[in-house]
Amino acid sequence: ILLTTFASRGLIQPDLAIVMVLGVNLGSSMIAPILTRNAPPETRVVPLGNLLMRGAGSLIMLILFQTFRPSVALLGSDPVNQVVNAHILFNTVIMLAGIPLSGLVLRATETLVNLNGGKKAGDQPRPELATYSALDQNVLDRPAQALANAMREVVGVSETIEIMLQRVMELYAKPDQEQIDQLAALDDRVDDKHAAIKLYLTRLATKELSEIEAMRMQELLGACIKLEQVGDIIVRNMLVHVQKKMDHDLEFTDEGRDELIAFHRIVLANAHLAFNVLVSRDGRIAQQLVQEKDRLREMEKHTSQRHFMRLREGSVRSIETSSIHLDTIRDLKQINSLLASIAYPILEEQGLLGTTRLLGTRLAHS
Repeated sequence: ILLTTFASRGLIQPDLAIVMVLGVNLGSSMIAPILTRNAPPETRVVPLGNLLMRGAGSLIMLILFQTFRPSVALLGSDPVNQVVNAHILFNTVIMLAGIPLSGLVLRATETLVNLNGGKKAGDQPRPELATYSALDQNVLDRPAQALANAMREVVGVSETIEIMLQRVMELYAKPDQEQIDQLAALDDRVDDKHAAIKLYLTRLATKELSEIEAMRMQELLGACIKLEQVGDIIVRNMLVHVQKKMDHDLEFTDEGRDELIAFHRIVLANAHLAFNVLVSRDGRIAQQLVQEKDRLREMEKHTSQRHFMRLREGSVRSIETSSIHLDTIRDLKQINSLLASIAYPILEEQGLLGTTRLLGTRLAHS
């Protein structure tokens, strides 16, 4: 509208107005790619496609217009019509050219947005979350506050472990190499956090602590070690099973798959109990967690019996996946035992290990 106003009042010649129309289209096609340069790849595809079509089209038509100098009288009888029709003609040409070229433009834009390593922006941790730590070295002379800081970090580790434990069973159902690699990377984060917490608590141990503070420090250190061991089992054992299942294109029987899902569901529920115990130190939840360990042991026996029964019946898929099935049950049971052991310091401190059942469980674990 601005250009037609200038042209109608004789402030610019129609030839210059047409060049400016092409320039406006070139400039406007650059705005969206600039604004979305840090967005996820799927968001950047359309703006870049528009730049390739509209921006490149503007340059090509500008070169052609300047080279051949066609008469603007072909676009209308007055400057206003000439500018408006030039804009309409440009968009029509871009549309007609874009239909057959859309596939090529799509492939080009997808290549461009994945040049920087091929990783999606959404897969990258937010820098402030990836580097933040509650382990403030300046409060080590204040044990209560230092223990609270360590507790926050241990809770963060437990949240990562929960994500890993949830995702690993999803990979059993639908193996994917990229997801496997991402899950393995989470264990590296757990290892780094574990090392930092252990060093922090070791430094805290050199300070003057009350008996309760010393017990709490040992409790947090023990929980962190167990969580790190759970992460190792998930990555070094269970992900290996997933990789084997994917590489050999193996499938569980329907019964075997359902058994693993049910077993995993109980372990995941017990993980929630363990993380709640870690924060609340509630004796009743701690008792429930240890009792669930006994229930899982019985479930393991029945699951193994049913699996061996399918083997005797000659089920091909059971035979092919037998080692993966049994090893996964064993790994999940071991994870559950590690998580249940988080409850023992709380039970012992509150004098709840006196019953034969819980005491026997403690001795069996030892």
